Amino acid sequence: MVQTLHSIQVSDPQPGETGIRRNILSPSTLIKSPASGVHTLVDILEYAVKTYGDKNGFGYRKVEDTFVEEKEITKVVLGETVKEKKLWTFQKLSGYHYISYTQAKEASNGLGAGLVHLGLTKGDRLLLFASTSYEWMFIAHGAFTQSITIATAYDTLGEDGLQHSINETQTTTCFVNGDHLKTLLRILPNCARVDKVVYRGDAKQAELDALRSLPQIKELLSYDQLLQLGLDHPHEPVHPSAEDLACIMYTSGSTGTPKGVMLTHGNIVAGVAGSASMLEPLAYPDDTVLAYLPLAHVLEFLVQSLCIFLGLTLGYGSIRTLTDDSVRGCRGDIFEFAPSILTGVPQVWETIRKTIMKKVIARGPRIPSIFNAAIELKDYLASYGLPTWLIDRVVFKQVKLQLGGRLRYGLSGGAPLATETQRFLSVALCPIVGGYGMTESVGMCTILSPEYFALGDMGAPVPCTEIKLVDVPEAGYFATNKPKPQGEIYIRGPSVTSGYYLQDDVTKQAFTEDGWLMTGDIGEWNETGTLSIIDRKKNLVKLSNGEYIALEKLESKYKSAMFVENMCVYADPLYPRPVALLVPVENQLVALAKENDWPTNDFTALCASADTRKLVLDLLQQHALACGLKGAEIIADVWICKDLWTTESGLVTAAQKLKRHDIKAAFQKELDQMTQGMKS
Repeated sequence: MVQTLHSIQVSDPQPGETGIRRNILSPSTLIKSPASGVHTLVDILEYAVKTYGDKNGFGYRKVEDTFVEEKEITKVVLGETVKEKKLWTFQKLSGYHYISYTQAKEASNGLGAGLVHLGLTKGDRLLLFASTSYEWMFIAHGAFTQSITIATAYDTLGEDGLQHSINETQTTTCFVNGDHLKTLLRILPNCARVDKVVYRGDAKQAELDALRSLPQIKELLSYDQLLQLGLDHPHEPVHPSAEDLACIMYTSGSTGTPKGVMLTHGNIVAGVAGSASMLEPLAYPDDTVLAYLPLAHVLEFLVQSLCIFLGLTLGYGSIRTLTDDSVRGCRGDIFEFAPSILTGVPQVWETIRKTIMKKVIARGPRIPSIFNAAIELKDYLASYGLPTWLIDRVVFKQVKLQLGGRLRYGLSGGAPLATETQRFLSVALCPIVGGYGMTESVGMCTILSPEYFALGDMGAPVPCTEIKLVDVPEAGYFATNKPKPQGEIYIRGPSVTSGYYLQDDVTKQAFTEDGWLMTGDIGEWNETGTLSIIDRKKNLVKLSNGEYIALEKLESKYKSAMFVENMCVYADPLYPRPVALLVPVENQLVALAKENDWPTNDFTALCASADTRKLVLDLLQQHALACGLKGAEIIADVWICKDLWTTESGLVTAAQKLKRHDIKAAFQKELDQMTQGMKS
């Protein structure tokens, strides 16, 4: 079989490095612009207006009613199963309403004028601390029309991270969800420069009154009021240049203080250009894309910017209202909008897979085996280019209808997707293609085109980026490895950031003198010129939900528990949470057994007991919450090791630092058992 080559080597290998590789679409020059005259984000929206005009560009739903339901949940507390009642809120939503590209441009101009009327000028900062919505995108573009820089913060970011983001950027104006005003109120006394707040959605009157009572707040208005202010007081746009700073995009902060990645208009437009050059030939004029991931995440911001350039229709939704089970009296966002393209982080795709299998199992004891046989048969037929329409119609039609029935392909990003999940969904639903990137590269360094499909393959370099691999001797990754060259991934190109805001030292550590960004990820070149991600250089792990966790930071927190002698936190990028190996303090574990009136106080027996594991896990999770750890930092399972880790056993160094590789090798079976448990 003749293999298609997706990238080419444009330089000779150097000692310790592979040659530089570029996409076959850009062998001589990396692309910067997706179309003539398009150099900024303002240009992208203007291009869309000229090209698509009154076409529906942005869809949204209105909340028609809210319901509160009481549910009983079961928990394990100190080894005992208990039930408690909890209140759950559900919404009834309208169908989708649409805004055209022309209307979007008019709204953006109005919002930009409103910001200027409030006193913002070129180079000022507007911080967005809100969930994904058309209002988020429109006010961002409003800022761009006046050369105002936006700063983004995850709407789940803690108070410390939000305060840091506001103060570091010297933000004067914040755009927030109405239900985030409470968080903002708590930190504003420590954010003296903030004097203007714009909010979207419903807000509690008491919180609005509390904001107005603060001496520092000069302006408090809703999104609609800001828009009307701009329409009543128009201001001429101040067009940015490609070199102007468009966005300071903050990382999630799960590994410490968030870093602000500086992205110019030119960086983002180059990212759009690179992605468009590979995906535009596959886009249909009537394609629709469900927008629900956080816009503070670079993947979602890139995808939505790409959709605007391509003239696709975005339909806004949220994680809370995606499925029929999460709403009342209406269909969930996926079925109501019926997207033809869906983006997601691995955790979303895992949820979809589990939902499909849950419904398959519910149909009867024989159905799962029939369904799995159909998966194998279709995969076999497709591998030989044989037709699969009959099996699709008979077996998989109902699966496709669960997601609206129009889905043509899905894009997975943010972290590696488990190959078994990718295969399952690609057979039962639609091709799920991968991509590799980071905030520093505007989301995409490589993309796997849907027309070329391979499990675990992250695709070719996007035409705005060049890539090389550099030796990591301590881990055994070398550019000369056979059959596949391996090493740390270095990237360079017009879409790559110039660095981190006000953090010159961090920037210097991340870049080489000749402009290469050292990603810390380990990759290997496939024979087809595509890239696969195989490891992470440091102990900073990106989970399947796209969040990073710092292993040593977590260990230091958990080790402060009285019953922990030593601990190794292990995280697999294919799963959403870490697990842990724990060496207990013997007398503390025995004391716990006595407190719970267990029949044995034998240390060895306790370490092997399932009841002990349940109790220890519960205590560790409580301890984590008390230490202020967030969801992705709380371990999902624990394995108790009765023997101390010593230099003699080879599991710690002379300085008592963990030898992770050796610990992982020694307990691989136990680690596999715990991570596999997260699939169920």
